[in-house]
Amino acid sequence: MLIKTKNDIAISEITDESVYLKRREFMKVSAGLALAPLLGMPLDSQAAINDYAKLNFSKNTKFAIDEKLTPYKDVTTYNNFYEFGTSKSDPSEEAYRLKTSPWSVSIEGEVEKPGTYTLEDILRPHPLQERIYRFRCVEGWSMVIPWVGFPLGDLIKRFQPTSRARYVEFTTLERPAEMIGQNRSILNWPYVEGLRIDEAMHPLTIMAVGLYGRALPNQNGAPMRLVVPWKYGFKNSKSIVKIRFIEKQPVSTWMQAVPSEYGFYSNVNPQVAHPRWSQQRERRIGEFLKRKTLMFNGYSDQVAQLYSGMDLRKYF
Repeated sequence: MLIKTKNDIAISEITDESVYLKRREFMKVSAGLALAPLLGMPLDSQAAINDYAKLNFSKNTKFAIDEKLTPYKDVTTYNNFYEFGTSKSDPSEEAYRLKTSPWSVSIEGEVEKPGTYTLEDILRPHPLQERIYRFRCVEGWSMVIPWVGFPLGDLIKRFQPTSRARYVEFTTLERPAEMIGQNRSILNWPYVEGLRIDEAMHPLTIMAVGLYGRALPNQNGAPMRLVVPWKYGFKNSKSIVKIRFIEKQPVSTWMQAVPSEYGFYSNVNPQVAHPRWSQQRERRIGEFLKRKTLMFNGYSDQVAQLYSGMDLRKYF
């Protein structure tokens, strides 16, 4: 009998584990330590270990949806974050190693104000707000998550992109000693994703630093991640350390790994099937029955105009 180890798993063999939800008690190292001085939270290291830091924020109801929230436990224990492993439970079990403080982000490329900025520098001018968004994974599962963050467009304006900046590229931290999945050649590290600049500037697109009113757990992309609610989850870069403004469309990690399955735009489109499964229905985590997948994940009214005249079967 052939028994495959995780090192032997090919990308094409990684499938949805929607029936597998497992939680092991894990060490909680709070990303809130990096945010505490800025957000007026007590620097209590013991409290940070015991629980993730509470954030100060207002509620944004402009894009609110009237749907049941996915339980916090599921949001934080059922994750795709291959830097920590390919199983859905791996990130919550392995991400305690990740050190998120101090943290800095490099701003590069076609901008008037390049440089390396601390997380506090990034956040200081941007009041946080809670936004409840649908989250859809290409594998067929979905969630409803109350993210805490701020509009990416506001951050972009601060750095003043030049007229040549047509795309924004995001790079995830590469630190194999802490992100143990990077010791396996499942993907080319570091993880790279990108958006067209008008997508990045859209008011729905946010930089998230928390969920459920608390700082992001490591397994969810601490201390800062991208959230683009009308696109599949793999477009939502986690643990970002570099933002680069460029003229030509970047080649993202999944495009490089499996170009026949993962395109640059990656919009939720139930009419375009993944080569190995349909995208017409999805299973909301915590529910038994599947539901119909909505075009642009239900955000058509807000974003359809971005793709006017485009063949969305070609530009998938």
